[in-house]
Amino acid sequence: MVVNADLPPPAAADSAGFTNFIALYRRPIAIFGLVALACLLPFLVSDFRTFQLTLALAYMMALLGLNLVTGYNGQFSLGHGAFFAVGAYATAVMMDRWGVPYYLTIVPAGFITLIVGFLVGLPASRLEGLYLALATFGLALSMPPILKKFEGLTGGVQGIVLIKPDPPFGLPLSADQWLYFFTLAILLVLFWLAWNLLRGRTGRSIVAIRDHHVAAEAMGVNTTLNKALIFGVSGFFTGFGGAVFAIAIQFVAPDSFTLFLSITLLVGSVVGGIASLSGAIYGGVFIVFIPNFANDISQAAPWAIYGIFLIAFMYLMPNGIAGFISLARRRIRRIRLTRG
Repeated sequence: MVVNADLPPPAAADSAGFTNFIALYRRPIAIFGLVALACLLPFLVSDFRTFQLTLALAYMMALLGLNLVTGYNGQFSLGHGAFFAVGAYATAVMMDRWGVPYYLTIVPAGFITLIVGFLVGLPASRLEGLYLALATFGLALSMPPILKKFEGLTGGVQGIVLIKPDPPFGLPLSADQWLYFFTLAILLVLFWLAWNLLRGRTGRSIVAIRDHHVAAEAMGVNTTLNKALIFGVSGFFTGFGGAVFAIAIQFVAPDSFTLFLSITLLVGSVVGGIASLSGAIYGGVFIVFIPNFANDISQAAPWAIYGIFLIAFMYLMPNGIAGFISLARRRIRRIRLTRG
């Protein structure tokens, strides 16, 4: 029998093929593993933790919208708490005043917030930097008084109380578990939409505006329209988060959507990674769990502990958690290539 010395042994060939398969499909495999883990979590933790995870998913939707307008388009926003409130109140009013089923309120709430975001984005598109920040700051400040003003619709200071939905079709899940899976499904769709948006012509246009708006205009990009559109799209994502948040909390009131919420969303976006879709995941987890963890460490001064955590994150991960993980991957890959 003649053996070709140039061919690798079968075991080595199988190993190389498996390695190439992993390298080729690394991202889909990682996404599938992350989704599988997310689906297992409600069965591994208590209903209260599942409730907290649902809130984290709602914040991830809002951070996804904030990352699009600030991280990818370069427009600094301090008003996304207002968009969050619009989505929450849109769902609450439809459920409580009009008797609309909760699952039919999510998409309309998103589109209502899209319209609000676009209308805000039209004048804001002519502002940049600190001036835009001040304009959106004013939006966040004015939202609670506006909600209190229209008492007949919004319930005023008393707010609106909602009922948490039960699992449909007799599914063997608790109400918190069902709402978690419902929210997770929506989040996955929003991530898919954001990913496709950024890969297309519109995505390249909004990134070009961030990098150099004069060059973008010279290449034929309508910067005013694109800035307004991305504000609307950002509001669309944030409105979804607000809608799910209202259903999970079962209560909305003006004092739940103060300026502090907008600042919290901005902090979560920066900590997670402001120019990254995956940064919304880390930021949502940070918003929900780090304050609780700080309170567990010191009930006397939880915000001092929170501030220490925030300083540590910014010092150790200046590009956010997503940027830190990306940098670590590149270094590991470089080390492997060097050794190989």
